Amino acid sequence: MSIVQNRKASHDYFIEQRFEAGIALEGWEVKAIRAGRAQLKEAYVIVSNGELFLIGSHISPLLAASTHVIPDPVRTRKLLLHAREISELIGSVERSGYTLVPLNLHYKGGRIKLEVGLAKGKKQHDKREAKKEQEWQREKGRLLKQTR
Repeated sequence: MSIVQNRKASHDYFIEQRFEAGIALEGWEVKAIRAGRAQLKEAYVIVSNGELFLIGSHISPLLAASTHVIPDPVRTRKLLLHAREISELIGSVERSGYTLVPLNLHYKGGRIKLEVGLAKGKKQHDKREAKKEQEWQREKGRLLKQTR
């Protein structure tokens, strides 16, 4: 079940491969995500020292959060993947010019997971072409519906 999606990602990038990663979260973050207070709009994933980190995701703290913890809504969060997946991603990012984009947060087996996409950036003409294709599919559906 999806919690929050990064809808802008499919508009700005060609998503070539998808990976499911765990996230190292604090207790107040889990409660806030379950309450639907997470945002991936400006988030991105970086590689540092052979590890992956999620930067720029905003998780708004609940008002009833613990009194002894000072919440940081945009802190850097570590992503948890298998070593071979991390090495594959690092190779693609460093050699092939790909970028890592967070696609969505979702539940799996009671845990919160992040879907990360290995993506290449779209040029402006690619975005216009995708928009035309989307409009054509919509128009085609309307025409088929009218003929029935």
